[in-house]
Amino acid sequence: MTWLNYHHLLYFWKVAKTGSVTAASKELRLAHPTLSAQIRTLEKSLGHKLFRQVGRNLQLTETGQLAYRYANDIFSLGEELVQTIEGRPASGGIRLKVGITDVLPKPMAYKFLEPALQLPDVRAVVYEGKPNELMSQLVVHELDLVLSDFPLGPQFTLNAFNHLLGESKISLYGAQRLAAKYESGFPRSLEGAPFLLPTENTSLRRVLNQWFASRRIRPQVIAEFEDSELLKEYGQAGGGLFAASTVIEEHTLRHYRVKTLGHLEAARMRYYAISPERRITNPAVTAIIEAAKSEIFG
Repeated sequence: MTWLNYHHLLYFWKVAKTGSVTAASKELRLAHPTLSAQIRTLEKSLGHKLFRQVGRNLQLTETGQLAYRYANDIFSLGEELVQTIEGRPASGGIRLKVGITDVLPKPMAYKFLEPALQLPDVRAVVYEGKPNELMSQLVVHELDLVLSDFPLGPQFTLNAFNHLLGESKISLYGAQRLAAKYESGFPRSLEGAPFLLPTENTSLRRVLNQWFASRRIRPQVIAEFEDSELLKEYGQAGGGLFAASTVIEEHTLRHYRVKTLGHLEAARMRYYAISPERRITNPAVTAIIEAAKSEIFG
């Protein structure tokens, strides 16, 4: 049986991840010749070349790609182990560091976080930020979870995983007089109606644009807001109709002087928990995902 030197495998993994021996040498604090020699030793042990030289670049061979997939699983699990242990303070409590994308409505974020915060001995730190910033923190294990209304897409070359929390219908709201004006003949009555919309960089705006286009409805856009709570404040003042997820309809009606005009059929918002691990080990993260699936969206 061939014995595998895991130090050599780690060196290979770092070179494959960084894309060059030079970059891996700096990260590992090893001399370039030493690292190259370790890779050659691993190749000799396995009986196959792992890299091929293409110009000035290194490319993985077919065997190298296979070895990288296994190495990635091995060392990613090792990082998860360290993260899990470091996430448990000496008191036996649970650490939870969560990133909330800045476009996720605060009431929705609260509903997601509440089950974890109700656990005993949970110490939570919650950050809000741009998706790119949060994803960068997630991949280096500075965050345990990112809550978002869109999944991690192929544009993010990160070792992270999407966990669908659920999906919600979309409701339309307006101040009493404004909503009453457009109730009759809904949804065709929305042609030319004054709307307060989220900005173009949000998932809700993309869903609304698709819904309007599919119904051939052209709303009158009064204003666009990145802050969903400021949008609702202007909405309750009669500035225009606005949309929000039906799952927070009770909160919206309770906190703002508005009424529900109707629901957009076939329009859905999806919500995701994005973690650096496929198999969830943090009990607080598990509580968030399970509660969302069984209670919030169940």
